[in-house]
Amino acid sequence: MTTNRRNIYFFHKKDAETINRVKPLQELAEKHDFTIVHTMKEASIIISVGGDGDFLQAVRQSGFRDDCLYAGITTANQLSFYCDFHIEDTDKMVEAVSNREVEVRRFPVIQTQIDQNPPVYSLNECSIRSSLIKTFEMEVFINELHFETFRGDGMIVATPTGSTAYNKSVNGAVVDPLLPCLQVSEIASLNNNQYRTLGSSFILSDQNTLTLRFSPDNPHYPTIGLDNEAISSKQVEKITISLADQQVKTVKLKDNSFWQRVQRTFL
Repeated sequence: MTTNRRNIYFFHKKDAETINRVKPLQELAEKHDFTIVHTMKEASIIISVGGDGDFLQAVRQSGFRDDCLYAGITTANQLSFYCDFHIEDTDKMVEAVSNREVEVRRFPVIQTQIDQNPPVYSLNECSIRSSLIKTFEMEVFINELHFETFRGDGMIVATPTGSTAYNKSVNGAVVDPLLPCLQVSEIASLNNNQYRTLGSSFILSDQNTLTLRFSPDNPHYPTIGLDNEAISSKQVEKITISLADQQVKTVKLKDNSFWQRVQRTFL
């Protein structure tokens, strides 16, 4: 943690082309009295350069810090969900900072605990899928309530920001990020005389915990996806998912709300 609120760390790929494109940004930051630091631990502002995937990696590799501000700069032609600025539009960056057009947006973070291991975190979603080419079974609990027995290809647990990504592709809803909640969506569930699921996405508030239990009698090798990374586990008995205490703070332009981003991306 740093006490200097003008320390900036630029997170980006280390190829020569990207380094050359980032150098003018560093010079611009120094010109406006920011200090360039060389580790994310020293930074009060972490800026990712690339795309949404790079932004997610910046958040992950810095430890989902709630004591700093994250910002995204895209190198693609179009702005994205986490990137409010284009790398060539330096005038807009300066104007936004100088005229105080920047606001802070707070995003909830998912906490996932696999058996008794230390918790791991994600910003978009946690997905649980079979690593074998077959369906698998999970007992689904909401807090202490046994809610359903699921059999299928897997399940996605998404934050409101993740609701526009993987979760939307399986007919989940798009959720306003001002709501601190989790959305649970099925992936190809089986519904027959033996297995019965809700058959639609459902929303859990930040006061609830989702627990997925696997039978100890059968080997289960789920692939657990955390945003754009995956964890392959051998025998897993229980996965517990809830919203974490911390939130990730990101830059928000006044003329680029979440719903403007959804409209720009999908409509």
